[in-house]
Amino acid sequence: MKTAIVYYSQHHGNTKKLIDAIAAQYEFTLIDAAQTASVFLEDYDRIGFASGVYYSKFHKSVLQIAEQDLPHNKAVFFLYTYGAKKDGYTKSIAEVVRKKSARILGEFGCPGLDTFGPFKLVGGIAKGHPSQEDCDGAVRFYGSLPS
Repeated sequence: MKTAIVYYSQHHGNTKKLIDAIAAQYEFTLIDAAQTASVFLEDYDRIGFASGVYYSKFHKSVLQIAEQDLPHNKAVFFLYTYGAKKDGYTKSIAEVVRKKSARILGEFGCPGLDTFGPFKLVGGIAKGHPSQEDCDGAVRFYGSLPS
């Protein structure tokens, strides 16, 4: 099963920690959305989209690649990190991939250090995350995806 993960992970590297934990056990192609504006995804069976959460959405670079480069009828999954837990973080990316008739395999989200805005004054929220337990959860999630 040929898999690619398109990701954006900048500020604290939270999302990249999850991806690195998965990469230690599984092989896939990693595509940094911050380094490329377009990518050829036709040859992949499964495509992951991974990002920190920005204003309750995946980063705009990941959304853009999903919108312009995701081929129709692909199997996709989502990985994300957030400062504060709430529902709906995958709503915008799910809408984009559904327009491409993609089959959503699942999603994994966990806390990640967030020092945006006023959180910086108190040293951030979700300190110590993603933890080893969070990374292990991401690995279990990836391993449970259908082939």
